[in-house]
Amino acid sequence: IEAQIFRKKKSKAKVEVKKAGKDKYAEKIKNAEVHEGLFTLYRDTDKGNVYIEISEDQLNKEYIHFSYIENGVTDAGFFRGNFRGSKVFKIQKYYNRIEFIQENTTYHFDEESTLSKSSDANVNSPVLLSEAIVATSNDSTKFLIDADKIFLTESLQQIKRSARSGYKGFQLGKLSKTKTKYQKLKNYPENTDIIVQYAYDNQLPKAYGGQAVADSRYVNILVQHSLIAMPENDFEARIDDPRVGYFTTRVNDMTTTDAINYRDMVHRWNLVKKNPELEISEPVEPLVYWIENTTPLELRDLIKEGVESWNFAFESAGFKNAIQVKIQPDTASWDAGDIRYNVLRWTSSPNPPFGGYGPSFVNPRTGEILGADIMLEWIYITKRIQSGELFESSTLFIDDDHPMDEHYCSAAAMMQSNNLFGQAAVESMDLDEASKERLIRESLRRLVLHEVGHTLGLNHNFKGSNLLTYEEIKNKETTYEKGLCSSVMEYPSINFSLEPENQGLYYDTIPGPYDHWAIRFAYSQVDDNGLKAILDESTKPEHAFANDADDMRGTGKGMDPDAMIYDLTSDPVLYAIDRIKLVNKILPELLEKYRKPGESHQELLNSYYILTGQYFTALKVISRQIAGVNVNRAMVGQDSDDKPFTPVSYKEQKAAMNALASYGFAPNAFEKAEALYPYLQQQRRGFSTPYRGEDPKIHERVLGIQRSILGQLMHRSVLNRMVNSSLYGNEYTLSSYFTDLNNALFKADRNRSVNSFRQNLQVAYVNRLIVAAKDRGLNSLIHAQVHRQLKRLLKEMKNSKPSGASTNAHREYLAYLIESYFDQ
Repeated sequence: IEAQIFRKKKSKAKVEVKKAGKDKYAEKIKNAEVHEGLFTLYRDTDKGNVYIEISEDQLNKEYIHFSYIENGVTDAGFFRGNFRGSKVFKIQKYYNRIEFIQENTTYHFDEESTLSKSSDANVNSPVLLSEAIVATSNDSTKFLIDADKIFLTESLQQIKRSARSGYKGFQLGKLSKTKTKYQKLKNYPENTDIIVQYAYDNQLPKAYGGQAVADSRYVNILVQHSLIAMPENDFEARIDDPRVGYFTTRVNDMTTTDAINYRDMVHRWNLVKKNPELEISEPVEPLVYWIENTTPLELRDLIKEGVESWNFAFESAGFKNAIQVKIQPDTASWDAGDIRYNVLRWTSSPNPPFGGYGPSFVNPRTGEILGADIMLEWIYITKRIQSGELFESSTLFIDDDHPMDEHYCSAAAMMQSNNLFGQAAVESMDLDEASKERLIRESLRRLVLHEVGHTLGLNHNFKGSNLLTYEEIKNKETTYEKGLCSSVMEYPSINFSLEPENQGLYYDTIPGPYDHWAIRFAYSQVDDNGLKAILDESTKPEHAFANDADDMRGTGKGMDPDAMIYDLTSDPVLYAIDRIKLVNKILPELLEKYRKPGESHQELLNSYYILTGQYFTALKVISRQIAGVNVNRAMVGQDSDDKPFTPVSYKEQKAAMNALASYGFAPNAFEKAEALYPYLQQQRRGFSTPYRGEDPKIHERVLGIQRSILGQLMHRSVLNRMVNSSLYGNEYTLSSYFTDLNNALFKADRNRSVNSFRQNLQVAYVNRLIVAAKDRGLNSLIHAQVHRQLKRLLKEMKNSKPSGASTNAHREYLAYLIESYFDQ
């Protein structure tokens, strides 16, 4: 009897527990705002906290997490539209907890290899979070967990950046648990979007942000997290090739026996022919771009034309109308942050980190692009420039300090500086309004083409500017027939002719031959033999390719001068000299053109910045020929005539050195701007004046330009390469080089007075020689030549004739610097 009573009590207890469990699940969501979708969300209408529902059939399946910055402050490294990458994760149940586990997608194992059985050896698949199940449905198929602990923390993804050792700049404080909150919840069948406002507090900041920060103690960063269903389709990954330029997802093949185990996947959209039997077919689903309804009305048609111009390239890959463009209606229920739409967006930021930005996010398993946006900054189609202390800045518009990030793009900054130069040239030459209008229209269309190219998977191609010869670009019919560059993914100089009657295109307005070829590689529906045939075309001159890893924009960076930025034609030195001549023609005319009654001198100052920036850029282009080595990435047997490395010819290097001597180092190199100096005044604002005073720092600006050129010519990598490349074809010897450089810097005023610009330049050079003499990373052959030059200069300074107080003091100082080095 007692046993029967016990069993009845136990059975009743189970019913009560089961009922209590059911009540608990219902209790958790009864006052909740329901957001159904991929992962159903329940938001408490009283407290605002959120639960996320995980169903049994979602366990042990892969999903994609993607996030981007919806809003932020650039001082802390966050800006609107910044894509933060995507990763694969799996959801697992561990007893009474739900775990999010990141899958490591970096390694590939052939399933037919026995090695695949150890595919998890020494590979980390981190548990991103483990949350207690707060309630289970009555049928035990659904589980509620606290979403706040996932999204209102940095468990899923680190938001605040780790500070570098010794970093003293502005940084975020501690994440506030009370201020961090949900901004918006959006749910769809294939993705769940959660927008969170992360609040960071720092009561005693050691560094302060700019005006956009408002109060450096408190900073909000708006982040959208998207949980995306793993695509289920027949998309096949396309393996990257070094001869053509695409963004990639890196994968290492761990079972191959090849010399390299790269299995990197290019990023591309899932375009499939509707009629695969046809040579050219419309896609099953076209790629649709939306122009945000904030876009100025007068720009919409031009932007639409720019985006749709990529259809020409897709026809080469067998697709008709692959791309469509639509305008976001003012009544649209969706916003530009909805990842289901590819949106061209406009922003007007206080301190934009970019002018145009074309990010995309992909499936890390395949490289399939799942979504993309294009961000454009309004400042870059205005006449404003971010000035600051620009007199001392020798890096103006050359992008010297760009981060080594494959997604970094400064095409819009390039376009703006080119356009401001172009407008100054148009004014100087008294060209008509139609010329001004055409310049702006071509530049904006070119910018859109470039950024759309990024969203198609293409990275930069800095060999695109070598398409035309120096003579061809002077023929305007040729520019319209062939274009200016082989690729719109290039950063070219604006094409502005010294003779207005020969003016052709300012910028390319359709994709070039390289772009057609690259689109064929990624999007053609062909077999392996077809792909090989496409790639075999890489040796065509118009298919030459080099990206940011190869370019020579930074001092000492790269070695192939064909991969320089802001250049044009297959003879960039001659074209750069033409640009310098044009700048020298325009500079003296600025006073007449830009001193307008009732206006300040700000526009004159801006024009001076722009023109000298163009001059400086031209000098940098020329300097890259010295010790340059042309790179060819053709595969063995593809083109037996070309070696991988071919030094720039002696003739071309000598021509470059002569140009630097005449336009960069000569006593009169910068004389055309002399009349402007008393007028280079920045318009004041209240009590604000430049940190180092408002007087124009002329010597500092000129010396900054010359130091940068010297920095390249005396860089360790350049000098060592000059020695090493002599073993495989370089005929410009060290002794000839240093003789030419010394003559460029000293010969013109050897027995006469030295002007102040040359005095600064000669001191900078002697200091460079002394640094080189102490540099243990230099080849001993270089040390010998440096020692010889210092000895020669010391003798020359001591034996020089008196040439006035300033020059005498200068030469005594040079002798002192050299003697001090030898006395060490």
